[in-house]
Amino acid sequence: MKKKLIIWDFDGVISDTEKLWIENRRLMLNQKFNINWDFNTTNHYIGGKSDKTKKEDLEKINIITDDDFWNEACKKDYLVMNKGIQLTEGIENIFKNNNFEQCIATGGVKDKTAAKIKSVGIEKYFPQNKIFTADMVEHGKPQPDIFILAAEKLGYQSKDCIVIEDSLAGMTAGLRANMLVIAFIGFEMNQSEEYLKKIKNLGIKHIFYTMYDIEKFLNQFLS
Repeated sequence: MKKKLIIWDFDGVISDTEKLWIENRRLMLNQKFNINWDFNTTNHYIGGKSDKTKKEDLEKINIITDDDFWNEACKKDYLVMNKGIQLTEGIENIFKNNNFEQCIATGGVKDKTAAKIKSVGIEKYFPQNKIFTADMVEHGKPQPDIFILAAEKLGYQSKDCIVIEDSLAGMTAGLRANMLVIAFIGFEMNQSEEYLKKIKNLGIKHIFYTMYDIEKFLNQFLS
């Protein structure tokens, strides 16, 4: 039987970092545009997307950001990253499973993604040919481009791909790519009844709070 391809998102899945980047941008947006967004509002507009898509979506509500804004945001992210980020508990057991091929497809850009991977010490699992970033495709999540690219480059059909995501944008992209989507909501920012309802409304059936449960599901999926 042909191996399945696991396509991992990074932020909010491999590490609890999505909240850090959202909070950085929330503070910047509030200061620059004199708005008073809370975390949930900011997450609604920019969560789980590439900076290019965030910029485009903000323009739709008349918040116009320039390259300087996003460059400054990236610098702030590196400052946070330099303090240390942690690998999600239990996830390395899955990385070690050679019954699957595995790659990363993230809304982050190449250099920052490489820094995140190095920071959590998983370079040995994900060489360059198994890392796909938002600057490699025209359209970021929720469009399916990055997942389709990952599958094509690694020689898989959509039906043989499993996407593991935490964001609605990422889950939507996985569904649009006609792949099996697993929702991981093990971190606090995603643990609300409202968010769970939104995930279910997308039609996602496989929803997990721990990597141990995802590992169990994947092993059963193979058997």
